[in-house]
Amino acid sequence: AATPWLLLLCLILAAGGVLQARAQPDRFISVDCGLQGETGYTENTTKLSMAPDNGGFTDDAGTCHNISAEYVTPLMGKSWFNLRSFAAGTRNCYTLRSIVPGLKYLVRARFMYGNYDGLHRLPMFDLHIGVNFWRTVNISSPFAAKFVEVIVVVPDDYVQVCLINTGAGTPFISGLDLRPLKKTMYPQVTAAQGLVLLTRFNFGGDENTGIRYPDDPHDRMWFPWVNSSSWTEISTTRRVKYEADSPFEAPMAVMQTAIRPRNASHNIEFDWEPQPQANDPSPGYIIIMHFSELQLLPSNAVREFYINLNGKLLNRDVMRPPYLYGQASYNTFAIRKSYYIVSLNATANSTLPPIINALELFSVIPTTNLSTNSQDVSAILVIKAKYQVHKNWMGDPCGPGTVMVWDSLTCSYAIASPPRITRVDLSSRGLNGDISSSFANLKALQYLNLSNNNLVGSIPNVLSQLTSLTVLYGNNSDICTNGNSCQLPTKQRRSINNSVRPRNEMMTSYASGDDLYGDGSLRLESRQFTYEELKMITNNFERVLGRGGFGYVYDGFLEDGTQVAVKLRSHSSDQGDKEFLAEARILTQIHHKNLVTMIGYCKDGEYLALVYEYMSEGTLRSKLEGQCLSWRQRLRIALESAQGLEYLHKGCNPPLVHRDVKTTNILLNAKMEARIADFGLSKAFEGDNKHVSTTTLVGTPGYVDPEYQATMQATAKSDVYSFGVVLLEVVTGK
Repeated sequence: AATPWLLLLCLILAAGGVLQARAQPDRFISVDCGLQGETGYTENTTKLSMAPDNGGFTDDAGTCHNISAEYVTPLMGKSWFNLRSFAAGTRNCYTLRSIVPGLKYLVRARFMYGNYDGLHRLPMFDLHIGVNFWRTVNISSPFAAKFVEVIVVVPDDYVQVCLINTGAGTPFISGLDLRPLKKTMYPQVTAAQGLVLLTRFNFGGDENTGIRYPDDPHDRMWFPWVNSSSWTEISTTRRVKYEADSPFEAPMAVMQTAIRPRNASHNIEFDWEPQPQANDPSPGYIIIMHFSELQLLPSNAVREFYINLNGKLLNRDVMRPPYLYGQASYNTFAIRKSYYIVSLNATANSTLPPIINALELFSVIPTTNLSTNSQDVSAILVIKAKYQVHKNWMGDPCGPGTVMVWDSLTCSYAIASPPRITRVDLSSRGLNGDISSSFANLKALQYLNLSNNNLVGSIPNVLSQLTSLTVLYGNNSDICTNGNSCQLPTKQRRSINNSVRPRNEMMTSYASGDDLYGDGSLRLESRQFTYEELKMITNNFERVLGRGGFGYVYDGFLEDGTQVAVKLRSHSSDQGDKEFLAEARILTQIHHKNLVTMIGYCKDGEYLALVYEYMSEGTLRSKLEGQCLSWRQRLRIALESAQGLEYLHKGCNPPLVHRDVKTTNILLNAKMEARIADFGLSKAFEGDNKHVSTTTLVGTPGYVDPEYQATMQATAKSDVYSFGVVLLEVVTGK
């Protein structure tokens, strides 16, 4: 099945006849690697949008090149003209973001060397998908157009494609595509196993035209295979359908053509040889064959056949292709042989020869390596962006294995658990600015060395949440330990160049709305945004996620690609500075996995806003109203919400009462993990009091504790009452 002209067909496919224009599908990502400038374009044949790769995909690593003019042909698509090469570093990665964790994705990389460097040195290098080996890319010719494709389950809301320099030439890449697939498709793909495409053939049809999007809504590439000396083509213009729940869904344009032996007494036969990889000397294969009867057979005609592999039945069932309906034959588990000969043999009862419409052939790769804990990754990426750390900080921070761990990091590894970052040594790196509170999100961190830099300000109080953390920050002359004032005398400044474990300082007024420092400042440890920055982050407040009493909540992206939610106070809102300051101060002091995380705030003139972590699944109420949650999901959401509430009541010092617990204030992330949100009405207990006295009743009707209504004294039990109402909604779905 390995045919030399397949590589040439890739070029023809990329510049084939004009196809019907169609809107860009959701979550399609198409990257033209090495494209200069910041403007993309529409690809001629598919009408898909091509994006330049300098928009946050690569952290500006690598260099852009054009292939040599002698390798440019009239049929060549624009996306083949340029590429990006990576001469520096062992590992360089592309990061594809804003995808759905747990779904299956087709990822396709494209390569054409074209003697871009004028050296006539054909490279060989490895590809990784996340922290797992994908395959070795061996460039065999300067004009060869090479496609490498894999189907995997992506565990996070991003996926990385990494080029690994193995010492056999400079890695490069011409293009990168990501396409979402239905969960029901390719059942052989699991969290522990991916499929690497060897070939995908459409039997019959125009030998010069491949099939992809829009004929295939998943944008798989189907290459024609025609052999007129051995096969006769069968075709139809009538609709050929696959059942809606089919695990493969070959497109109709592929299923409308088939082949049969030119000699009716012969079989259909094809073969291939194993392609061992360095880390997989005996690869396993999955073969998927597509069949449909395209001719309306007379009543006395029978077409049935067996499918054999190396002379033995591959499938015990006799294949009788249904008329104008697709049917697939495939193996569920990988097959490992020293050679492969597949033959379709007519049964003794058959009056007609066998047929086949299409074929897909995959090798199996393990995807059992675990990426670094997602919270650790998010935190270290914020730290990387803040301090502009480069070195080898590409790909996964802790792997795969200890060989590719980022410089200055130490990680811990446990069986069946994601690696955790335990040590960060950024001493003598010329760091500027304040100490990032994101270090506190590295929950397994035991050692942090920030000595010999140019850091200023105070050590964030939130670091005290990490009870086993040792912090070193010597020779940062403008670092101080007193959060209220950093203007320390010179003598005192010299005395703090030691090892320090930060202590947690009690916050005296969470929700008073008073100016605690007398100078109009919030003195919050999180990032402060300007209004103009918020406009850029939200693309001028383009997409509304929701609306509450405070104002609208907008979708946004930080400069490092992190998706966030921006809650902007409306001028017509009855919630003003007091609620804003309360929520901002509280969220800088409380940190728990079941409380929403505040990334920053804006207090820019009349504009007030809070910037939160993005919770892609919205509110618990919307999930209860719009979808059928399983009992396991409901139980988990209830438990996690209760844990967040317990932390407010017992884990905070002083304790807090939320005062507005309800299903719209419980948010869900992409993993359906629950976070309590909206602390604008929260109050701290003062002294030894077990209640908070108020002159105004707050909360939401239906959730408010009757005793609180009667006495105007809110207690922890008031929140528990409201949570009981939440539980009723969780149980009943109403």
